[in-house]
Amino acid sequence: MPAPGSETTRTVTVEAPSDEVWPWIVQLGQGRGGFYSYSWLEKPVGADIHNADRIAPEFQRLAEGDSIRMVKEDYWLRSPMTSMTVEKVDPGRTLVLRGHDGGTWTFHLEPIDDGTTRFVVRGRAPQQSLLGRIVRYLAYELPHFVMERGMMRGIKTRAERTGRTGDDPSPA
Repeated sequence: MPAPGSETTRTVTVEAPSDEVWPWIVQLGQGRGGFYSYSWLEKPVGADIHNADRIAPEFQRLAEGDSIRMVKEDYWLRSPMTSMTVEKVDPGRTLVLRGHDGGTWTFHLEPIDDGTTRFVVRGRAPQQSLLGRIVRYLAYELPHFVMERGMMRGIKTRAERTGRTGDDPSPA
């Protein structure tokens, strides 16, 4: 998005190589690996998210144009906001999702050394009116910050656990 109306960038250092972090990112989504966040916050709104604690081989491939659901298919809120489209996949490095409004959600891995990765998540939203920015901040950005932080910590924990146990995170 060349001229976003707003942008957020969040990062966390993961004590695992990027090839142990990527499998958790590529399987994001409802009906896939989940979002590794706070299920107890998702359940009251009926999102029906189940967070995986293992790498699922069937969810390790994404292609441009694929859809990633944010909630179950028969969710009570029928809206284009309930899914995102895969805009770009650079395997092992970057996943970019695009929303119905043109906004993007980017997941990027930057290796620091052989056993450490910088995990960056960036959200970009299109230009909006002042009222639109206020509503977006209150209704979306605040809860999204909490959930996204939980997701990043969930991915970090899973990838670091894989490294400590020596389990192979790659699909068979």
